[in-house]
Amino acid sequence: MHYAIIAAGEGSRLRQEGVALPKPLVRLNGVPMIRRLIDIFMQCSPSSLSVIVNEQMTEVQDYLRSLTLPVPFNIVVKSTPSSMHSFWEVSRVLPPDGKFILTTVDTIFRTDDFLAYARAFEADDSADAFMAVTPFIDDEKPLYVSVTPDMDITGFHDAPFPGVRYISGGIYGLTPPCLRVLGECIGEGVSRMRNYQRRLVSSGLTVRAWAIPKIVDVDHQSDIATAEAFINS
Repeated sequence: MHYAIIAAGEGSRLRQEGVALPKPLVRLNGVPMIRRLIDIFMQCSPSSLSVIVNEQMTEVQDYLRSLTLPVPFNIVVKSTPSSMHSFWEVSRVLPPDGKFILTTVDTIFRTDDFLAYARAFEADDSADAFMAVTPFIDDEKPLYVSVTPDMDITGFHDAPFPGVRYISGGIYGLTPPCLRVLGECIGEGVSRMRNYQRRLVSSGLTVRAWAIPKIVDVDHQSDIATAEAFINS
């Protein structure tokens, strides 16, 4: 399986709050966030690893180029208007077949929870997409997820609804048919990852959910200590 990281955001809120480092290099327990993700992915015996960073993040580019990994390591440098467009750019270096897992650099989860998710996706022979969801709602603009009793996703929603249990966790397990839908979205001017996820469902693909107890994001300076405490708990 292949792995990819979107690390192309500007991290403007962190910078405004006095955090000098680019977001991917912000340290959690002394380890840059992007390195923590890479280390976790390497525990999954990846076939390749790809990362996209924006053109202004020269410090992040230099850091990534200094790494030596035992698998093909693709670094895409491109400034994009949204995470979906970043996904489109990094998808162009992904092999055309096989499964892959994509996440954003500031998505924080426990290692064991992610490894269980990756194993479940590897073992699932029927899902076109395998999305991590979480019942822990601590996001500024959560994307709510409706599921069947068998955890098939029936919709993505901007607002909560009766009986809602999960929100999107920002971890995307995908297959080649999902890249076809991504190309359609880019061609039609669709923006935002949440609209892409909606299109996966409306296209008739099998989109399945896997629950992870807790996932947090690092968007503000205060989130750094919260994420460290979560990882250590």
